[in-house]
Parts: sequence; structure tokens; C-alpha cells
Amino acid sequence: MYNDNIMNKALEDLKARGFFAQCTDEQGLSDLMDKGPVTFYIGCDPTGPSLHIGHMVPFFALRHLRAAGHRGIALIGGGTARIGDPSGKTEMRKMISYEQIDANTENIRKQLDAFIGFDDKTALADNNKNWLADMNYIDFLREIGSCFSVNKMLTFEAYKQRLERGLSFIEFNYQLLQAYDFYMLHQRHGCVLQIGGDDQWGNITAGVDLIRRKLGGTTELNAQHQAYGLTFPLITRSDGKKMGKTEKGAIFLDKSLTSVFDFFQYWRNVADPDVEKFFKLFTFLPLDEISRICAGDINQAKERLAYEVTLLIHGKEEADNALAGAKAAFSGEGDKSQMPAVELSKDELSAGVGILTLYVKAKLTPSNSDARRLVTQNGAALNGKTVTDVKYTVTEKDLDDDGELVLRAGKKKFCRIVIK
Repeated sequence: MYNDNIMNKALEDLKARGFFAQCTDEQGLSDLMDKGPVTFYIGCDPTGPSLHIGHMVPFFALRHLRAAGHRGIALIGGGTARIGDPSGKTEMRKMISYEQIDANTENIRKQLDAFIGFDDKTALADNNKNWLADMNYIDFLREIGSCFSVNKMLTFEAYKQRLERGLSFIEFNYQLLQAYDFYMLHQRHGCVLQIGGDDQWGNITAGVDLIRRKLGGTTELNAQHQAYGLTFPLITRSDGKKMGKTEKGAIFLDKSLTSVFDFFQYWRNVADPDVEKFFKLFTFLPLDEISRICAGDINQAKERLAYEVTLLIHGKEEADNALAGAKAAFSGEGDKSQMPAVELSKDELSAGVGILTLYVKAKLTPSNSDARRLVTQNGAALNGKTVTDVKYTVTEKDLDDDGELVLRAGKKKFCRIVIK
């Protein structure tokens, strides 16, 4: 995919940390970056109210490139979200209202600003709604559609997979719109590089080709209008499953969708073979320090990984609280008040609460039948003691020295029951 002779340090660093899959012209990009700062962009569509951790891989790369002196643009697809990208999707994405897209756009802009810090110099945000929302379709077909070959588009994996299941015409237009985004950012901001996941390769190269066709940019001719594409491997866990997914769903940045404690625990519980890879991708620790950490105790390494990522996404106070809550849950040390908690009234406790009902109330199991299965398989514990009776009734006699209850489900899920 790439040669090992590239000299540009920023690209070398991306490779060393796992941010490199394909590049349209690696040597040309390296030479350009050696000459001075380049402007690059990453796109994300606001199809939901929050980014999840899988979305963040390119934005970690943005911070690495910005630290090396380059200029990053976060393009939020308030226009393209009205259609939906077919890449990696098995069926057409559900349409959402324009008002919801606008609300999602603002939420995501705030999340990215908190992580990146937009200063409108080294990093800025833009929205493709600015040029797509009121675009004249006939003019677009004449000026942009004429540059695309349907035969070539159908060779890209994203389209080939969907053709077997059904691809709508509205989704077929997506590649043209993303290519047009690159063309517009090139003209608006001097953007010469698009980066993203490897599933975006077809869309990215289409943008590179559009700039060449419209503006005549090649390595030999009109260097002012050169354009490049760079993709990262799609991040999976060592078990082959998609990174950032759990049985509950995606790990969101919005703490109302994924609590900070659950966010922390996701990283604390990653598989051993994934620890070093995730350190390289999702932290900014130097590579030699990562090697030292991963050469030591694996559980301490996982705790450090969880703390570092939580620190970057949620800030120091939240990371400290999550660490304290995890220590209280798993080792009996730390601050128990930082564990996930639900309230139970004194009257409810006095009357007695079935253990199955309590597990559902604590959201440790989705249903009584799941709670029953947990108890019968010896995976349920109350204040550190295994519960084996599915008919067990929890009352005031079960309170710990702090007048509370701590439920455990399996080895990794805890909830504190606060009596009010």
C-alpha cells in the first residue's frame, strides 16, 4: 500500500501509530508537506446527536497533523446528512428531518471543538450545508456530474456491496457530493488533502480526480491545484468485531448516552492484544512511553489507557471520578460515590424488593428473565456476596455500613443503590 522510504516526519508518525492504509500519491504528499504547512480536511455526517468513539480516529490524526504544523478542517455534513453515505451500510439510512440534522450539527460541532479547539487558524469547522442546501441541481449535473463515469463508480466496493441488496438513486449521488465538498474546500480554504477511514477510499479519490479535472492540477502541471487522499485502516478489535461497540451499542461521547463510568470501563475492559494498538491511536503519549507501559502489568496498562482516553474526551475531573469509581467497584478502594448509581426509596426497601426487580431497576439487566439467568449462573452479587436464589428479597438488613447497596453483574458491571 505504501513504500517505506517516505521521509516526512508527520506521515512517518501517522504510520507508526497505525493511521495509514492507502495514499493517492505518498511521495508527492510527503514532498509537499516538507515544503510547509498543508490544509487538510475530515468529514463526518451529523446523522445522530453525538459522535461515537469510532468516529474519532480521524480527529486524533487531525491533532497529530496540527501538532506537526499543518491546518485541519472538520467538515460537518449538514448537507450530505440529508442523503446518507452508503459506504459500509447494508441498507439505506433512515431519513431524519432537516431540523434534527441542524441540531445534531451543533451538538457535534461542540464535541469537536472541545476535543480539537477550533481557533480558525490551525483548526476550523465548516458545514457543507453552506454550499449544498441551495444548490441548483441542473447546474450541478452540468458542472460536476459530467466529470463522473458511472462505470467507474460501480467498481468501488461501497457501491458493489449495496447493488446486491439494493442501492437507491439518492445514495448513488453521495460520491458526487463528497467529491464536490473537497472541490469547494480546495477553493474556499486551499485544502489539498482529505483523510478518513479506508471505507472512504472511493469517495476520497473521486474528490482528488474532480479537482484535477476541473482545475487541471497534476504533479507536473499547475501545482497550485494538486490534491491528495489518505486513508486509515478500519479499526477492529482483536476478536474481529467493530471497535467502539458493546452489547449496549456504540460508545458515545455524549455522557447522557454513554455514562463517563461506562466510557471508562469500555477502555478498561479491552482485550489484552488491543491495548498497545489503542494507546497509539487514542492517546498522544509518546511511543516509547506506550511501549514501557504495555511491557508492564497488563491491568495497570488498561487502567492507564482508560484514564488517558477519558481525560481527552471528558476532561480531568470526569476522568478522576471515573477512576475513583472503578477502584471502589473492583478493589474496594477509591470513592464509591463515583460509581454509577440509582435511587431506591426507603418505603420500597422496607416493603422488600425482589433481586430480579432490583437488577432491572439498576439497569444491569434489560429484563427479569435476563436477571434470572444472571442469578442462576452465579453472576449476581449483592455487597460482594453471590446471590443464588432468584426469589431473594432485598430489605434493610442487606444495607452495607454506608446504608447503601452495591450490585454486581458478572465481573465488570456494577451499580450503587442509594436509599432516599
